[in-house]
Amino acid sequence: MKKLDAYRPRPFIWLALVALIIAVSGGCAAVSPDMQAVRNPKNIIILFGDGAAATQWELGRYSSHALRNQPFAITDVVFKQGAVGLLTVHSADSFVTDSAAAATAMSTGHKTNNGMTGVAPDGTRLRTLLQAARARGKHIGIVTTAAVHDASPAAFAVHARSRRDAQSIVDQYFDLEPEVLLGGGRDYFLPKGTGGGRRNDGKDMLAAFAARGYQLVQTPAALRKAEGRKLLGLFSDGDLDFELDREPERQPSTAEMAAAAIRALSENNRSGFVLFIENESIDTAGHRNDAAALIHDLWALDDAVQVALDFQKRAPDETLVIVTGDHETGGLSVSYALRDLKSLSSSNRLTPDDSHLGLLSGIRMSIERAAERLGRKPMPQALDKVLAEGFPGFRLDDDLRSAILEGRPLERNVFYIPHGALARMVSRQTGFYWGTSGHTTEPVLVGALGPGAHLFRGYMDNTDFGKILHKLVTSP
Repeated sequence: MKKLDAYRPRPFIWLALVALIIAVSGGCAAVSPDMQAVRNPKNIIILFGDGAAATQWELGRYSSHALRNQPFAITDVVFKQGAVGLLTVHSADSFVTDSAAAATAMSTGHKTNNGMTGVAPDGTRLRTLLQAARARGKHIGIVTTAAVHDASPAAFAVHARSRRDAQSIVDQYFDLEPEVLLGGGRDYFLPKGTGGGRRNDGKDMLAAFAARGYQLVQTPAALRKAEGRKLLGLFSDGDLDFELDREPERQPSTAEMAAAAIRALSENNRSGFVLFIENESIDTAGHRNDAAALIHDLWALDDAVQVALDFQKRAPDETLVIVTGDHETGGLSVSYALRDLKSLSSSNRLTPDDSHLGLLSGIRMSIERAAERLGRKPMPQALDKVLAEGFPGFRLDDDLRSAILEGRPLERNVFYIPHGALARMVSRQTGFYWGTSGHTTEPVLVGALGPGAHLFRGYMDNTDFGKILHKLVTSP
């Protein structure tokens, strides 16, 4: 493994660096679509790191260079060569947004309340990005590591007063007819009593989609062989697994789904397409305070970004590639800290280096998988077995062991048990600390490369992001 010193960022605040990049690349104010002549892109590919802000992207870059000896296309290509901006993320009813409200703002150009998708706070339906693209005759697609009826993909396509209204969201997908729909969420395509089905109306929506000409795939092997313009791929009843836990023969990677989607959308298509590709596992890793799982899913999204960039190279003037997130999750803060509470001396200080990142790279299962194995009432022997098999080199301090075995939360802002205690074990030995199990108010980065990319420069609201996209999609 390479020494990390070669990749360690200079000692000034990351957001200050972002501000400098923005200033150099074109100033600090958003550029109105009316201010510059824009050659509208034929194709738009949005790669969405749910829960990712600057801190997560920097972790992806740093760890990719150090651990897998590979560049990180998100930072090294899209952010470096393209236009960079910052988006504020508050919702209509809270300083701290959820995914539904954030994605709605970025899809429609309008704020809404937390928990609402594609509708205004009063329930009025807003035109989503994929609806606008469809109205212009473009092909449209959704790829996600979550259930396809989850908040972010739903907000970019359809409408629901509650993000939990999965059955209605699936029905609206059926009406919208996106050419591509890939991810998890088979549960609300099947009636109760059929497999893992959860529909309460008795409908088999897999059969309904097939009757409309969709090719149905449920394995990576079938996805690789898929042909034709209309593709429905569901690889799990719920969300897909973390990349760290993923079994390649059962579930495809984000990059594999991205490649299949682009292939289907671009074949014999003169009008172009809009494709939304999300790695939602980044957000879930943040909620679980799982640094190891986060790193692997950042790499997984980056591999999908490279797929998009490879496609863009065929006709650079036709395709706009956008990389962004909706909010930051977990308050990630890699920081020096005390090794223990016995001394305040500088000699007792832990400063993250290559050995600590190496410890993270040796983790063999996500904290979510560990929690599943422990169950609701963990037993000491089961806990020791999970630690030995999944977290080699780590020791569990007595206070954390007690919290796990007693099912006791650590503090008010860490509310997943035993996840929070396992994450704190990792933090104490690596310096990868977290501030919360929830979302934060940190602005998110947006990077764009291709026709219209300059419009995303500057410091703007997430509704501006949506308005710019609608302008690019609907203008002649």
